[in-house]
Amino acid sequence: MSEDRVVEASRRLASVLRPGDLEQTLSNITAAAVEVLPDVHWSSLTIKHADGRLETVAPTADMLRELDAAQYELEEGPCYEAAVDTVHVVASHLAADERFPRYAPVALRAGIRAQAGIRLFDGPDSNGALNLYSDKVGAFEDLGMLADLFAHQSAVALDYARRVDQLEEAVTNRQLIGQAVGIVMERFQVDDARAFGFLTRLSNQENLKLRLVAQRLLAAHRDSIGM
Repeated sequence: MSEDRVVEASRRLASVLRPGDLEQTLSNITAAAVEVLPDVHWSSLTIKHADGRLETVAPTADMLRELDAAQYELEEGPCYEAAVDTVHVVASHLAADERFPRYAPVALRAGIRAQAGIRLFDGPDSNGALNLYSDKVGAFEDLGMLADLFAHQSAVALDYARRVDQLEEAVTNRQLIGQAVGIVMERFQVDDARAFGFLTRLSNQENLKLRLVAQRLLAAHRDSIGM
């Protein structure tokens, strides 16, 4: 693959994988795969959770949910192997690929002639793989450097998105707890330190996160005033 092609792909990826929250970033990744990578007609992501459960997210077409689910059920196919076992899996000619004797007929009936799976991330709680689908025999034979480039830039975007989500969650939690503190202050005529201490004791006594204690208190307050 020419250097110019890789540079152009890198430029396009940088423009497509814009910063955003986690859900939007996942959708951006599959959309970028269709837009930037050669011969990709459809794309999805497989998330392998800590309990072993496999989940399809951000598919560019509804039919991919059924194709991904077939691979999970059969424990066979590029989608399954990239999420569970291997970093990159390429099947450029599914009809003649002896590795997937049970899954290949399912894909062929759906019009899929070639497929690839690219591991995007490995974490303590989950793994993620990008699934690429094509109706062209011979697709993905020359994916090579583009696959590594795409995986790298996607990982950067995902890391940013996780940080954004964590920050948003922290701000939301702080707002909930602040509202709960205000209710306790008004109800018991105490200052903010004592109100916060009261919530903390409830959290410890009931073995609940402070956010959940605050949510419960706010819900009870809304009920009491008929909201």
